[in-house]
Amino acid sequence: MTTERRLYVGPSLRRLRRDLGLTQADMAADLDVSASYIALLERNHRPLSAELLLRLARTYKMDMAALTREGADDDVARLQAVLKDPMFADIDLPSLEAADAATNYPGITEALLRLYTSYREEHLALADRRADGEAGGGTPDVSDPVAESRRFLEARRNSFPMLDDAAERLAQRVAAFDSLAGYFKDRHNLRVRRLPPEVMVGSTRRLDRHRRELLLSDELDNASQTFQLALQLAYLELDADLDFIASQASFATDSGARLTRRALASYAAAALLMPYTAFARAVEARRYDLEALSRQFGASFEQVAHRLTTLQKPGQERVPFFFIRVDEAGNVSKRLDGAGFPFARHGGGCPLWNVHQAFRTPRQIVTQWLELPDGQRFFTVARTVTAGGGGYGKPRIERAIALGCAAEHAPRLIYADSHPGGPEGATPIGVTCRICHRTECTARSAPPIGRQILADDIRRTSAPFGFSDN
Repeated sequence: MTTERRLYVGPSLRRLRRDLGLTQADMAADLDVSASYIALLERNHRPLSAELLLRLARTYKMDMAALTREGADDDVARLQAVLKDPMFADIDLPSLEAADAATNYPGITEALLRLYTSYREEHLALADRRADGEAGGGTPDVSDPVAESRRFLEARRNSFPMLDDAAERLAQRVAAFDSLAGYFKDRHNLRVRRLPPEVMVGSTRRLDRHRRELLLSDELDNASQTFQLALQLAYLELDADLDFIASQASFATDSGARLTRRALASYAAAALLMPYTAFARAVEARRYDLEALSRQFGASFEQVAHRLTTLQKPGQERVPFFFIRVDEAGNVSKRLDGAGFPFARHGGGCPLWNVHQAFRTPRQIVTQWLELPDGQRFFTVARTVTAGGGGYGKPRIERAIALGCAAEHAPRLIYADSHPGGPEGATPIGVTCRICHRTECTARSAPPIGRQILADDIRRTSAPFGFSDN
């Protein structure tokens, strides 16, 4: 006697609905079922019938295999990562129990993950507040527009499939013309002109609607000029998409909303120049060789690195990356996380991470294996990039960018082939000194929160601080 296998796909169904931007009521209406039934399916209280599976595939033009894969895999991985936190070190937490919890109790799993995320945010904020207080800065402003924008992007793993699809369709229309300039002339009656900086008066791009001209500074290099054209086209033709995505969150400040919309427009511009389908194929063929991809798509090294963080379209996912850009003083000017890397919220990153040492070898790629205190390992690629210049005596800004992924994805990167050693020889780093408990670290600049510092009347440790065992 054959027993039919019941199919529970709650987490996958919930993820699909959210990626499509639908409420439970919207999906129920599309599938001709009740909203309460969708809720039961997402909680794994009901199995998915074959009939409804076919209806899902037809309605949303999706591959059934994408939904029927083990839906809790992502939640299992996230839950297991959370349970590695040192606060749980004295609790026996077998990995099978985490898998059972994520599969059978997806609602409780998500609640725990949200609670832990909130805890981590507060923990990091506490470290930042204490550091700011010691510096005489007082209590930081909770309405930080940059932080607002970063939270918006991080919550969505810097992936916006709606923009990818819209930009890819736009790229197909542009491909019928010799250039972006030709497209602007034909579709928008705009003439593209490149002008010297004294005429641009501090602008790199300006739309002159009165004269029907799109003006670019001739100080920009070719990749930057092309990106600015794509950015202006995103504002002109993808305006409604940008507004719709930005409207999904409420911002405490107008500046936060504007920064987010600007980030979305840049995302769309990159997606126009590096269309998802073609770019996703290329990164696998080139094994994530950033310089080769830069030449193939006529983009800068930084533009390609930034685009690599966005390749998480459902069903076409590539390696999940995180990205950071810092100056020589350690100030972070851009930060994107699609790989679960716990960035320091306000500077103060670990000096043992070689993104800070990339300035010693300008324009050369440096690689490194990293290991966090909880045992997570990452592989990173870092290099300096230059902004500004464009003429003799013009100021240039040197920054370093780092692109990284979890250790299990590193073999897919060409850079890991020639890196000496391997994950076993990873450099032990912390997120920031205030929450790093590596007591023997000689590069430490501040003691971690909650540790009692030992007096050094009789003995001085080789590390900057000695700590009590309790």
